[in-house]
Amino acid sequence: MRPFRIRLTFILMALIGISMIGAGITMAKLFKDSHISALEENMSREIKLLSGTFQFTDTDSPGAVSYYTEQAEHIAKLTNSRITFITKDGKVIGDSEKNPLEMDNHSTREEEVLAAKEGIGRAIRYSDTLNREMLYVAGAVVSDQGFDGYIRLSMALNAVTEGLNRAWMIMAGGLVLLFIAATFVSYKVASSMTSPLEQITRVARRITDLDYDARVPMNRRDEIGQLATAINAMADSLQAQLKTIRDNEDLLQSVLDNMTGGIVMINAEGEIALLNRAAERLLDVKNSEMAGHSFKELKHHYELTRLIEEGVSRNEAVHEERSIYNPTERIVRLDGVPMIQDGSNRGMLFLLQEVTEIRRLEKMRSEFVANVSHELKTPVAAVKGFAETLLGGGVKDEKTARSFLQIIYDENERLNRLIGDILELSKIESKRAQLECSPVHLIEFFDSLLETLSKVAEKKNISLNATVPEELFMEGDEDKLRQIFINLISNAINYTQDGGSVNVNVVNGQKADGTETVVFTVRDTGMGIPRKDLPRIFERFYRVDKARSRSSGGTGLGLSIVKHLVELHHGSISVESDLGIGSSFILELPLLQEGSH
Repeated sequence: MRPFRIRLTFILMALIGISMIGAGITMAKLFKDSHISALEENMSREIKLLSGTFQFTDTDSPGAVSYYTEQAEHIAKLTNSRITFITKDGKVIGDSEKNPLEMDNHSTREEEVLAAKEGIGRAIRYSDTLNREMLYVAGAVVSDQGFDGYIRLSMALNAVTEGLNRAWMIMAGGLVLLFIAATFVSYKVASSMTSPLEQITRVARRITDLDYDARVPMNRRDEIGQLATAINAMADSLQAQLKTIRDNEDLLQSVLDNMTGGIVMINAEGEIALLNRAAERLLDVKNSEMAGHSFKELKHHYELTRLIEEGVSRNEAVHEERSIYNPTERIVRLDGVPMIQDGSNRGMLFLLQEVTEIRRLEKMRSEFVANVSHELKTPVAAVKGFAETLLGGGVKDEKTARSFLQIIYDENERLNRLIGDILELSKIESKRAQLECSPVHLIEFFDSLLETLSKVAEKKNISLNATVPEELFMEGDEDKLRQIFINLISNAINYTQDGGSVNVNVVNGQKADGTETVVFTVRDTGMGIPRKDLPRIFERFYRVDKARSRSSGGTGLGLSIVKHLVELHHGSISVESDLGIGSSFILELPLLQEGSH
């Protein structure tokens, strides 16, 4: 760093010298200009004074030249300046320094031209008469005594030049002394600057070597201190950015690990660069084992590998579905896009999403539409057939006609119930059904409910009972709870033979997490449900006994509506059944609904 100190010292000295010389030149110019300006002002005042006090005479008289010459010499002694009287046409009729008759015509002189225009004219030029640089000030004067011309005062600028020379001598001496002082001060300043700079340089090298804990231990408040602070701030910023980058990497890794879709990245060489956890589970491979290997090593997923190969070879987007077996058949949608950066191919990125459940739901939706069409077609066909028979006049007997009309009415009612159930189910599944919760006194609720259904039970001589704790309340949507239990109890009555029984039992319960619940059990002594049908009884239009269901007017949607309404109450429903003994539907609903208290 020592050569740097020397260079810095010379630079500081040069800057000081240049500054001094520049300041001296500026001051000299200001001194000269201000001195000349002051002289011009004084000479202008003297001319004005002369024009008001001088005894002018006719310039065409015989003795005019002698008179004005004598007066010019007299005034010159008083004012210490050269005096010249000049007529309007430029003729010199009196001068304190030279015989006017030997002088040139002055009509084109700068000061006279300006005086003719502005009243006062000024000029600086070299005088051939006096052989020196002179300041000329001329004033236009018109007198009643016959003088019409100019009075001109001129003065040598020797005094100004001498003052400037003295100033230059003083400045040169000061500059020499300043250079001597500047040499010492500059070296000290350079030394005070380079020493901390060496320290800053060492810290900067450590930061360059990725040691972001390095800091400059300096508490100065000058520019060096600010530089040290800036270096420390830069290190802090780099350290923070590095932490942010690492955090972002961790976050990105977390996102990749927790994505439900599989990510497979293939580099430009056709090697697997990345597999996230979802892809590992889907393909039954490990990223650690496959990274750096060709994607073609995914041999047991032949269809998928071939699709990836097509995308990589063509470097085009891929959007296809394929079936893989791991261990059961799973339908996977593969979306691949080329990775292009700065115009170069970086490989392909593939997103693998299992769509098995989506396709199953689409199949269920298609079957639902087919079932709805079939269920709607049956009552419509019956209504149409009996109506055509009546309209055709083929039925003469009034009793037969009334029975036909009754059938039409019953089928119409069945059609209304079917459409109502379909709309209700659609509303629930589309999340448009909202709970309107209020406290429900369960013993009063079931008393009212059983009273409504008692007539239906009496027709089949079925015993209908409910066991409910007297002081038990719960929060729920009373209308939707009524819909749930009407469906369940009506089903129990319909599928129970004459003389059987249907019992409702209500008790307090508690989940493993401590949440209080109410457990409802609707038990009948009916025909029971075959074990193979139990997993599907909550599906739409699924019937265990299709003949009995149709004859009882069922739509096949009741249990599906019940399941959705139970889930809307954040509850669960299950079924237990034994053929020939009966069935039990068990509901568990929260005692308090979330957000209702």
